[in-house]
Amino acid sequence: MALTNNDIIKKLRVALQLRDDDIVEILKLVDFRITKSELGAFFRKDDHPNYVEMQDQILRNFLNGLVIYKRGPMEKKPAPKPTSERKSKFRQKPFPRKDKPKE
Repeated sequence: MALTNNDIIKKLRVALQLRDDDIVEILKLVDFRITKSELGAFFRKDDHPNYVEMQDQILRNFLNGLVIYKRGPMEKKPAPKPTSERKSKFRQKPFPRKDKPKE
């Protein structure tokens, strides 16, 4: 039997000791709004009449929000320099001179 999205979020909730409020806040970090009652439907047993199967989009947003929750927001990378200002990664050697005076 394969794990469902509901099983995955249940296991993460227990392993990370998250409450419903924490999960709602994690989803807000990625601009995904959900209520605690909607969230509670995912944590019910499969045979419960109010059980709702979690869609991939919600789990994906939760995982993306969890990364932000644990690591913090991603820092913006500096813009790359224009090609003319970049240094070559190969060191340029001067050409040997044939008419070099001998000492």
